[in-house]
Amino acid sequence: MNKGKIKWGMLGGGQGAFIGIAHRIAAYMGERYELVGGAFDVDYDKGLAFANELELDAHRVYADVSAMIEAENQLPKAERIEVVSIVTPNFLHFPMAKALLVGGFHVICEKPMTMTAAEAKELNELVEQTGKHFCLTHTYTGYPMVRQMKTMIANGEIGDIQRVDAQYYQGWINPFIHESEKRKEVWRLDPAKSGISCCIGDIGLHAFNLVEYTTGLQVDHLLSDLNYLYEDNSLDVDGTVLIRMGKAKGVIRSSQIATGEENNLTIQVYGKEGGLKWCQENPTELTLLKEGQPIQILKPGNPYNAPLTMDSTKMAPGHPEGIFDAMGNIYKGMAKAIREEQPLEGEYPTVQEGVRGMQFIEKVVESNRDGNVWIKI
Repeated sequence: MNKGKIKWGMLGGGQGAFIGIAHRIAAYMGERYELVGGAFDVDYDKGLAFANELELDAHRVYADVSAMIEAENQLPKAERIEVVSIVTPNFLHFPMAKALLVGGFHVICEKPMTMTAAEAKELNELVEQTGKHFCLTHTYTGYPMVRQMKTMIANGEIGDIQRVDAQYYQGWINPFIHESEKRKEVWRLDPAKSGISCCIGDIGLHAFNLVEYTTGLQVDHLLSDLNYLYEDNSLDVDGTVLIRMGKAKGVIRSSQIATGEENNLTIQVYGKEGGLKWCQENPTELTLLKEGQPIQILKPGNPYNAPLTMDSTKMAPGHPEGIFDAMGNIYKGMAKAIREEQPLEGEYPTVQEGVRGMQFIEKVVESNRDGNVWIKI
């Protein structure tokens, strides 16, 4: 088995793509991956020019995923790409991931994993059949204090969960949504590229994922109320979802028309014995609430944190870590899996989280369409 750096490829993420930069920084951070090639742009010449900037071998820059799979599989096993990151618009995730798994590659995929729950289930079956590893980049699960929150809840430190409140507010669509012609320029508002949902599928999904990741519970019923703003706009830009998880209840609120908001993702979990609160815009602090006791602020790098938290922390206490570090932790967990080391539980999101996410999106849209009714997932 190859024990050197993992040979890594990318689909998308070329010149000017922020998400591509994020993935490359995350992969390089742990010094476990080596980018050797890929199909970086729908325009081959642009992709080749971009690869030249990174000083990659021009022979391993491909026009599309099919060309990459065919050429790489002709190379000796020790030389070929082992894992590929998909950082393209939503509608390409499923066909690319399917082709890669069948072609013998591990997959790292941006969310949402697919366009439909049926496609997600098909990928799940393919992962089981091929034995390949699949990582879904729900980046926020990589933050050390989110992982601390998960561990403390699992250890019963706040008691049985009674209430969950998750929020993800942005305002970036506000400048486009109010004019029909401007809306046409936004691919996330195009159902052919984005799927059946914009806001819920893009950011509400992250809030949902954090709810299930931190609590260890699954949402079993939901009721949604979505906002489209204009009759000729077919995808939601704002929404509220009531959720039930057994006896626990809560709400997921997401908006891309929250004027002035940047990336306001928060999660608050309240148990019988205490509460925990975390905010993405201040990610190094986890607030612990206890009845009749002073508020406590837990921070990364300190020995009171759990092993998963400590393993996810790169810097000494007081040195802030951010979004690249969070994604880097996910890449590190995937690297352990590829090299047949033993990742800690919760180190990287898998294909199962992708299935849950697509089920959530479809049920949210269905609940709203049917008149804001309770629906079982």
